Amino acid sequence: MRTAFIQTLLSLAQNDPRIVLVTGDLGFGVVTPFMEQLPNQFVNAGVAEQNMTGLAAGMALSGKIVFTYSIANFPVLRPLEQIRNDVCYHNANVRIVSVGGGMAYGSLGPSHHATEDLAIIRALPNMMVIAPGDPTETRLAVRALIDHQGPAYLRLGRAGEPDVHTAEPDFRLGRAITVRSGSDITLISTGGMLHDAVLAANALEKEGISVRVLSMHTVKPLDEEAVLAAARETQAIFTLEEHSIIGGLGGAVAEVLLESGARPRIFKRIGLNGGFSSIVGSQEYLKAQYGLDVNGLLNTVLRELGKK
Repeated sequence: MRTAFIQTLLSLAQNDPRIVLVTGDLGFGVVTPFMEQLPNQFVNAGVAEQNMTGLAAGMALSGKIVFTYSIANFPVLRPLEQIRNDVCYHNANVRIVSVGGGMAYGSLGPSHHATEDLAIIRALPNMMVIAPGDPTETRLAVRALIDHQGPAYLRLGRAGEPDVHTAEPDFRLGRAITVRSGSDITLISTGGMLHDAVLAANALEKEGISVRVLSMHTVKPLDEEAVLAAARETQAIFTLEEHSIIGGLGGAVAEVLLESGARPRIFKRIGLNGGFSSIVGSQEYLKAQYGLDVNGLLNTVLRELGKK
């Protein structure tokens, strides 16, 4: 996803001098083409995320469209006060880009795991929250964010995520994408869990279960219409996120269902249970350990449906 992000941003910035990329002293293997081709639209703020965010807010209030870029939770948790007071309060056109959402930097441990970011950033006023499901959605999200007014958070995977979409979907901020139709249950996925959701849906179809898969690339504002339609038209809703089940996608969907009185027969949040990881390993290993790989998803869904 990060390669799709940089390539798209570079292409757009070459024709729009308002676009600026500010990085926290990392990613030069990826951002080097942007830095070399557009040196006047690139700033290395150093390992100083608070300064990076304040700088971005000032540039945005001067008419720029600024993308800040760093690893996992570093552009969110370290400068949270600056995001709240400088960016959100002034409704500035700053796009905070977090690379390595979830446990993408698994072997580096909890300091590099972004597993609470959706909950934290979703609570901030004026902030849009976007977690694309694959490189195609990433490219479309970057393009859409150029025209968006106000702050936004763009949560990306690290690298190597497969394309789920075989053709460019109808992408609109705040609107879920129906990746596949189904009438029995709905899997609502955000971020890099989309590929696992589709694989799980394929396996569930072999069990005679008709599965709807929604890519909820925008967590805030949530597509309430898609959620309520799933509650009306399918008997079970499962939310899938590489994030704590507290306050993320699952929490957002639960809020909509409860306040609308449209609870399906079964509702289950699938994600992390809110603790720090006590083990170290690759992203794939950690997902398997916490039941977020395809087998884990299958086991959870079948158990909730009473089929295991």
